[in-house]
Amino acid sequence: MSIELNGITDMQPNIAVVANLIGDNARAKMLTALLGGKALTATELALEADIMPPTASSHLAKMLSGDLVCVRKQGRHKYFQLKDHAVAALLEQLLSISAASMPTVVTGPADSGLRQARVCYDHLAGETAVMLYDSLLVQQLITEQRHDPALTVKGESFFQQIGADLPRLNATKRPLCKSCLDWSERRSHLAGALGQWILADVFSKNWASREPDSRAIRFTAKGLAAFRRCYFP
Repeated sequence: MSIELNGITDMQPNIAVVANLIGDNARAKMLTALLGGKALTATELALEADIMPPTASSHLAKMLSGDLVCVRKQGRHKYFQLKDHAVAALLEQLLSISAASMPTVVTGPADSGLRQARVCYDHLAGETAVMLYDSLLVQQLITEQRHDPALTVKGESFFQQIGADLPRLNATKRPLCKSCLDWSERRSHLAGALGQWILADVFSKNWASREPDSRAIRFTAKGLAAFRRCYFP
């Protein structure tokens, strides 16, 4: 936003602009749907928000202008995603604050599967993810200062042994380790490049799969046992 001061235009950030974009009920529903990490069409997002497609397109145009979402074209179709990890983290924090303002309501989703394990944009969330974070701390694979996690030397050795390409993960623009406040558990789970790798590794080993049209992640019995052997000594 530009502000005119004595003839000089001063560009200053204004949180009211972002708050107004997120604060609309329909746009909030659309953004929450995109938290699952999937790219969705305007029609699919209209269904999520229970609005007509032309109205959804108008909302999406505003969110594109506000850098909350981005668009990808595949043939004749357009697919929308959250702009980046920062937007996803902001939405997850707002869900936590929203739940905290309703103390008479059980925090998090009513669906037990979503509470147990779900996708938070591109990493694991839910009770399983919080337990994983705690286990990494107890084993001293990560250390934490003021809620900022960091991989220890022991942690580097552990993750390299189980297949993580740490030099490649460190080369990305995002932090290797980042805590994300879990909105159902109200405690931290692991995000960042390493959090993304863990979830991708879980899927690649067929330990779990994602429920269709949902953020819920379902572990198989064998997969859950293997996950626990790997991360919970």
